[in-house]
Amino acid sequence: MRTSRLEAFSDGVLAIIITIMVLELRVPKGHDFSDLVHTSGVGLLTYLLSFVYVGIYWNNHHHMFHLVRRIGGGVLWANLALLFCLSLFPFTTAWVDDSRFEQTPVVIYGLNLLSAAIAYFVLQTVIIRREGPDSPLRQAIGNDFKGKASPVFYIAGILSALTIDRSGHIGVWIALACFVSVAIMWIVPDRRIDRVVRQHETTD
Repeated sequence: MRTSRLEAFSDGVLAIIITIMVLELRVPKGHDFSDLVHTSGVGLLTYLLSFVYVGIYWNNHHHMFHLVRRIGGGVLWANLALLFCLSLFPFTTAWVDDSRFEQTPVVIYGLNLLSAAIAYFVLQTVIIRREGPDSPLRQAIGNDFKGKASPVFYIAGILSALTIDRSGHIGVWIALACFVSVAIMWIVPDRRIDRVVRQHETTD
């Protein structure tokens, strides 16, 4: 089975996820900038963070499937598991927004990020096992430092929110800093995959 239908379906789901998240933003009751900050300030920040994460997954997903020729049932189910984790972003983002960064919603948001990272790793692993250790994808990801470091940051953030200053918000802000750090790390383009994609297209 070719990858075109899987990519089109995934693109549609990710577009819907972004649409749902932006619809959760509340319209300010007044007409001043202060009304915007008071009513939607937190919502805009949480939406921006989740939007960046969805964009990162879409970008990586797009590049990854440039290096995949055909897919099977295992890849389809692994991709659905990734989409399931990403589809929870509107819910966990809205909860963090409504709670104004309370401990439990931030922990759940971190678990959502962690589950999406694990699901992406599983998808990547299933593809490599199907195509073999010499596959273009395996060559492109190399030692996958970012992929290995991201769960560490997520777990550190979750544990910080759970154990540091539980009566206050210091642990929560450390957790959010960890989540933002991973997003920043992944925004920087990974030139290895781009290079392998170009080489792959040239050989074709």
